[in-house]
Amino acid sequence: MATDSERLPRADAARNAERILRSAREVFAKSGPDAQLDEIAQHAGVGIRTLYRRFPNKAVLAKAALEQGIAEYIAPAIEQALLDDDPLGALTSVIDAAMSLAAREYNTLAAARRAGAVLSDAVGPYYASLTLLTRRAQDAGHIRADLVPDDLPRILAMLFSLLWTMDPASDGWRRYLSLILDGLSPAAATPLPEPVPLRPSSRSKNWPI
Repeated sequence: MATDSERLPRADAARNAERILRSAREVFAKSGPDAQLDEIAQHAGVGIRTLYRRFPNKAVLAKAALEQGIAEYIAPAIEQALLDDDPLGALTSVIDAAMSLAAREYNTLAAARRAGAVLSDAVGPYYASLTLLTRRAQDAGHIRADLVPDDLPRILAMLFSLLWTMDPASDGWRRYLSLILDGLSPAAATPLPEPVPLRPSSRSKNWPI
C-alpha cells in the first residue's frame, strides 16, 4: 500500500502531466505546430526536465495532448450517442464531435503529424463505436446498407483532410459533412463498386487522425 509520502509525488506528477498537456494544446493553438517544447514547459510553469521526464519528444507530447482532447470531447459524445434513440442523430453527433475537436485542435494534430506520431491506437475505440452506431443506423434504414466498416475511416479521412484547405475556425467543414451524410442516405442511392480492404499500414503516421 502506498504511503502518504508516496502518494503526494504521484499526485503532483499527475497534475504536472495534465497541466503540460493543456498547455501544449494552448501553445500549439496560439503559436502553431512548430511551437517548441521549452515554450510549452514555460506556459505550464514547469521546468523543461519535468516535461521531458514524462514526454520525451514532441510526438509523444502531441499524441498525449490529442488523447486528452478525445477523452474530454469525443468519449462523452460516444457515451451519449449510444443512449440516443435516434440512430442517425447519434451517428451524426459523434462525427460532428470528432470534426469539432479536429478543427479546434488543428495545430496539435498538425504537430503530431509533423513529429511522426502514430495516432491509430488513440482513435481505435472511436472507430469501433462509429461502426456500432453506423450499423444501428443501417438497421433503422437511415444509412445505405452497402456501407462497410472499412468505409468509415476513409470517409473520416476525407473529412479531416478538408481542414488543411480552410480556416478550421470557419466551420466550413460542416458543408461537406452534410454532403457526406446525403451520400450515405439510402434515398436514390446507386450501387457502389465492391469495397477493398484497408492496407495494414494505412493507419500510420500519415493517417489524418
